Amino acid sequence: MSNYIPPYAITSKILLLTNEITEMITEVSSIKKDRTTPILRKKNRIRSITGSLQIEGNTLSEEEVTALIEGKRVLGSVREIEEVKGAIKSYELIEEYDAKKLDDLLLAHKRMMGGILENAGHFRSGNVGVYGKEGVSHVAPPPYRVPELIGELFDWLGKTKEHPLVASSVFHYEFEFIHPFSDGNGRIGRLWQSVILGSFRDIFYYVPIESVVKEHQKAYYEALEAAGSVGESTPFVEFMLESIHQSVKEFLEEYQKSDHKSTLKSDQKIYELMKEDRTITIKELALRLNMSESGIKKMINKLKKEGKIERIGSAKGGKWEVLDEV
Repeated sequence: MSNYIPPYAITSKILLLTNEITEMITEVSSIKKDRTTPILRKKNRIRSITGSLQIEGNTLSEEEVTALIEGKRVLGSVREIEEVKGAIKSYELIEEYDAKKLDDLLLAHKRMMGGILENAGHFRSGNVGVYGKEGVSHVAPPPYRVPELIGELFDWLGKTKEHPLVASSVFHYEFEFIHPFSDGNGRIGRLWQSVILGSFRDIFYYVPIESVVKEHQKAYYEALEAAGSVGESTPFVEFMLESIHQSVKEFLEEYQKSDHKSTLKSDQKIYELMKEDRTITIKELALRLNMSESGIKKMINKLKKEGKIERIGSAKGGKWEVLDEV
């Protein structure tokens, strides 16, 4: 066990954001897996995967990622499709990883990058640099130091008493500074922050923080560079807490809307789900509403007769047209 403590400072901004986020998640501490709708969990997982990959330059959209998850064919480069498939595999285990176990992080990297890298799941053997607009913005530590540095970081994570919101952000920065892999460091760093937060509160397994970071991608890289310039992770911690704050706020707004649907009649629930996903199938509707497919078809016919929906295209490749408010 080492005595390493990553350099950072607890600012008034960090304290304020930590308190506000904690208050928000305390208000919904009763939200568990069985109380979040499957469609919301699936939607947010897709947003996490898409956002994290798009930060790295992947051009596939949420719709295309959804199609790959459902086993459908998607047009795109071999590498982009492999990146999505790897991310899907890695995020599938997000609730099973032990945030404090290095072996689990290596497994996540192997699943994430297995279709792209020959040495997936293993530390890099060469020198790497992080490139910005003006050239190399960060030269990572030499490869022979990586096992020691990562070991020290996990030792710190295992014994720190710091609030998980702060600790996860510090870990994220330190991980990117070490840059332990030849590729995939950014996406694993973002995934592992969610793993750390999920071990603190289940809600974070479903909060798409990566999507918000993508929306502020320039600020994300600026925060990394600012932290490197001052020699401590404080600027990056502040940025990540702002992103988490926004992510939780948006999640709660979505949850409240989905929770409202639980009081609706069956035909209204179907109508709302079709508004969210125009390509949703009868089978998916039956699974999400715990109804028989024949019951779903009966409600769909009712909505059609009322002039509220139409089917455009075939049963397999078509979509729903929502025509009027229920």
